[in-house]
Amino acid sequence: MLQSHNYAPSSHLAPYVARHYVFRAPLPDDFVMVDRLLAETPFVRILITGDWAAEIAPGRWERPGDVLFFGANARPFKVRVRGPFFIVGIALRPSGWRALSERPASDFADRMVRLADVWGEDAEARFADVAKLTDDDAIVTVCETAITAQLKAPERVNGAMQHLETVARLDSATRVEDVADQLGISLRQLERLSTAHFGHTPKTVMRRSRFLDMAAAMRGLGDPDDEYLAALRYFDQSHRTREFKHFIGMTPAEFERTPTPLLDAGIQLRQDRTHHRF
Repeated sequence: MLQSHNYAPSSHLAPYVARHYVFRAPLPDDFVMVDRLLAETPFVRILITGDWAAEIAPGRWERPGDVLFFGANARPFKVRVRGPFFIVGIALRPSGWRALSERPASDFADRMVRLADVWGEDAEARFADVAKLTDDDAIVTVCETAITAQLKAPERVNGAMQHLETVARLDSATRVEDVADQLGISLRQLERLSTAHFGHTPKTVMRRSRFLDMAAAMRGLGDPDDEYLAALRYFDQSHRTREFKHFIGMTPAEFERTPTPLLDAGIQLRQDRTHHRF
């Protein structure tokens, strides 16, 4: 019953946008879904239909608006949906973040706010136009027009952060120290750049990527050998369990038997980027 589709950005927006996605769920009115998000990029999310809320504190659920901005997550971000829902999202590339905002990504890490609080009321209104549409191509076109209008300094794409994105997505076993050496910068410089663009330290970026590699394999969303390769990236079973509890709030065994359709859609989006190498 869950219909998730994601789309590559146009070539002129590829430095700034990772993927577009459209998620429809024609669920019964009395159906309640509680899931967790774990995004490695910032997201714009437009909540078109559905009773949708996020847990911003234990037992406190909130939806500040219909057009929202989510920072990248270092911890699971719990969301709840009642009944059928329709959501459109745009995953933004950390390496292009400073072309879209003067504020560091760390200001929004692990947070959900109105898009107007990040880019202003005009930007929120441009994205809100997708609520009038049902065709995916038309929705993506509106989103791309809105992102293009937001580009204030297109030349501000950070090459070092493009490299970190690629390493995190394609070889998450790489040591952070090795990434700094590859770039010819100090570990402290890499940490400052990562915090400003990703919202988190490079260590967190790589740890989260290793977890997502493992989760993809366990969900059958990776290649046949991925589970074996991902397992090698943890020292032992207790290390693996600690990482799962940190990033998803469950043990590996609990994760295997717990449906996480929204998280799975995010993992699939990540896998599609990996296969297309952007």
